Amino acid sequence: MSAQQPPKLAGINSTAPPPQHTVPPAVTAPHQQPASPRSPAAEDPALTRPVERLAAVQDRLAGWISDLTTLHDLTERLARADTLDGVVREALGAGAALVGARRGLITLEPASPPPSRTRSGLLPHAPAATYGLGLGVADLGHIETVPHDSASHAYLLGGLPETGARPREIAHPHIAEETGLDPRHREVAARLGYAASYAVPLVAETAGRVGAAVWLYDEPAQPTERQRHLLGLYVRHAAEHIARQLDLARARAALATVREELLPGRLPRVPGVRLAVRHRTGPRGGGDWYDVLPLPEGALGLSVGGVTGSGPDAVAAMGRMRASLRAYAVMEGEDPVAVLSDLELLLRLTEPARVATALFGYAERIASPRPSGGGVGTAGHATRIVLAGAGHCPPLIIGPRRVEFAETTLSAPLGMLACWEAPSVELRLAPGETLLMYSDGLLHRTAEPMDRAFARLQAAAIGAPRAVRDDPEALVDHVLHLVLPDGRADADSVEDVVLLAARF
Repeated sequence: MSAQQPPKLAGINSTAPPPQHTVPPAVTAPHQQPASPRSPAAEDPALTRPVERLAAVQDRLAGWISDLTTLHDLTERLARADTLDGVVREALGAGAALVGARRGLITLEPASPPPSRTRSGLLPHAPAATYGLGLGVADLGHIETVPHDSASHAYLLGGLPETGARPREIAHPHIAEETGLDPRHREVAARLGYAASYAVPLVAETAGRVGAAVWLYDEPAQPTERQRHLLGLYVRHAAEHIARQLDLARARAALATVREELLPGRLPRVPGVRLAVRHRTGPRGGGDWYDVLPLPEGALGLSVGGVTGSGPDAVAAMGRMRASLRAYAVMEGEDPVAVLSDLELLLRLTEPARVATALFGYAERIASPRPSGGGVGTAGHATRIVLAGAGHCPPLIIGPRRVEFAETTLSAPLGMLACWEAPSVELRLAPGETLLMYSDGLLHRTAEPMDRAFARLQAAAIGAPRAVRDDPEALVDHVLHLVLPDGRADADSVEDVVLLAARF
């Protein structure tokens, strides 16, 4: 009878079978009748020994082939995982199957210093510290209460208190009867229902130690020498994948921090104007920006734009463009065409291989000969907005009596022509009306033709209830949810999404 097979776990259909056979197969020479039980060939030890040796070699070869096939399948599945979460969980499940365990956890080395927070809270894509297989958040919390000098994963990461040396593996085959363990360790094991554990460090050749993995047995047990050998080969490969995903996650977190610092930390407070903004970006970081700039004599500058490309270079170019636009707006904001002309000249001189789109508006309050009724605001005053656009989508005017796109002039993006020039347009907004500026990524993420995407955006604004239209915060959320449903606003994409609403 063959040895017992380890259980199938984490979607793994096969594990490495034991290479031993208890009964060697009979071998018959070609063109020769099988020897009878009483024949001399069957009773002669000199003839049976080579047959037994040949059967042992065949068994060993079969075991090696099975081991290589199993490792190939597991590493193929690991290579298909393209996120840190996916790689760690795949490694947990494969390791559990290789050692015959049912549960486990992987703890990652903390980053130093950890880029863990920004102005808006936790960074997206920031790596979690601990992942569990068959363990809930409460279970992991119980395990974390085990003292570090007794917890296997903490012991592997922290090293021995006296020398700092770190062991290569830690096995607790029978936790309840093992002497020298902290009582809290046995208490947690009894509470969670595991009787044995086996832990190994995760060491990458380039990054060093990236974490530690622990697998938990329901009954007293420990992996065989062959299981340890297979696990060691697999873990060495998995640690490299985890290290690469950790580097990528930390790079994305650092890029997100830089991007947030290049954009306004908060919108300014302007009398008579209520502002709201939503910004979504992909994991590589895009080059879209937004800005609201108070100008002299109570005027207000509004801008939305973006540079081509993604990644750190696009984010850096975006920061330079936004900072330059602010300077030009302070100097000649009353003439938006001059502002974009200066920006185009700067782009052509400093970023000759890059193209950008931009929309800039200069807003000021003016006396209205006929006060607008039914809106919120000071009767007898309207808002005059002078707009200039360079290859950017037209803004949407949302009010109690109208929801329509502003008629802007068609023009090429900045950096596309030898000299950019386009006339400006003037808008009049009654009290209570909202100007909604947005990036073209909002339309592109719909995956629809542009005419249908524009229609979807306008329909979302038309369907907004009166209370939503009066609140810019609620309005941008409403539009974002209807134009990009099913989580498409937060999905990974090369297209940034910017929504900027100003209600006068």
